[in-house]
Amino acid sequence: MGTAAQKLSDLERGLMELVYQSRLSEMKIKELAEEMIDFKDEMKEFKDEMKEFKDEMKVFVDEMKEFKDEMREFKDEIKEFKEEMRQSKRDMDKKWGDLARKMGTLIEDIFIPSFDLAIERYFHLTPRDVMPRRKIRKSGDTLEVDILAYAGEMAFIVEVKASPNRLEYVDDFIGKLKILPDFLPEIQNYKIVPIYAALDMEDKTIALLTRNNIYAMVVRGDILELVNFQDLERKND
Repeated sequence: MGTAAQKLSDLERGLMELVYQSRLSEMKIKELAEEMIDFKDEMKEFKDEMKEFKDEMKVFVDEMKEFKDEMREFKDEIKEFKEEMRQSKRDMDKKWGDLARKMGTLIEDIFIPSFDLAIERYFHLTPRDVMPRRKIRKSGDTLEVDILAYAGEMAFIVEVKASPNRLEYVDDFIGKLKILPDFLPEIQNYKIVPIYAALDMEDKTIALLTRNNIYAMVVRGDILELVNFQDLERKND
């Protein structure tokens, strides 16, 4: 009897152990299934992120391609601009050459024919001697005056420029006026009237000439005008 009871007890414990192991397995399987679900979710999220990354990379690649195309277009435009600048420089050099050649006759063709009338109009004097391109040599040095004219007790010293708005040209003329008596001593017996002449000139150049007591002469139609005459008259009163 005891032996049968003992065997029954062992059987019960075995069954209980089997049930426990079965429940434990179920729990592990359930836990594993949940982990698999989480893993699938994570994998899905990863795939979504990868897809988003690929989409972003595609956009980036497209943008880089567009950027390269724009850079290529920009380089072409720069190349075209440089060529235009080179052509513009060639054209400008030609114009300057033409202007330089024109300067050879600008004094004789434009200023000399109307110079007497301008002096009579502003100074009420008739020049008795008008000398274009007067060259004076002394001790191996040469000083050239574009127009030298005498009228009454006045000596008109005229500097003609094709591009008058360059500051160094005005400075050069001021320097020439200072050394003129050394080259032409007799001019000290006259009142020197300096005139800086051009076809036209900027207001800032005229203002600079006025500050230095130099008349600014420009072409207006077919006459020569001293555009700062009144300013200098008031200044020297």
